[in-house]
Amino acid sequence: MTKAEVIAAIAEKTGVDKNDVQTTIENFFEVVKDSMAQGDNIYVRGFGSFINKHRAAKVARNISKNTAMTIDAHYVPSFKPSKEFVKMIKESEKLKAELKK
Repeated sequence: MTKAEVIAAIAEKTGVDKNDVQTTIENFFEVVKDSMAQGDNIYVRGFGSFINKHRAAKVARNISKNTAMTIDAHYVPSFKPSKEFVKMIKESEKLKAELKK
C-alpha cells in the first residue's frame, strides 16, 4: 500500500478532504523524523514505538580488498510494534491463508 492509497483510505473512512489528510500525514512524518533526530522516542499506545537503536562501534572487513575498517558507534531509527499489533497480524485470516498457498 502506498502513501497515496493510505491517504485515500483515511479520507474515505473519515470523510475528511484528501488534501487535509495528506497535510496531516506529511506533518506526522515530519514530527516523527524531527523528534527522533533530537533523540526523542515516540510511543503510540496500541500501535508501537518509534525508537532510536544504539549500534556499538565495530570493526568490519572488506572481503574483496581484505582490509579492516572501523564503523563508529551510531544510532539507527527502528519501529517496534505493540503486542496488540503483533497479535492482530498473527491472527489475520488473510495472512494465514497466504501461508497455506
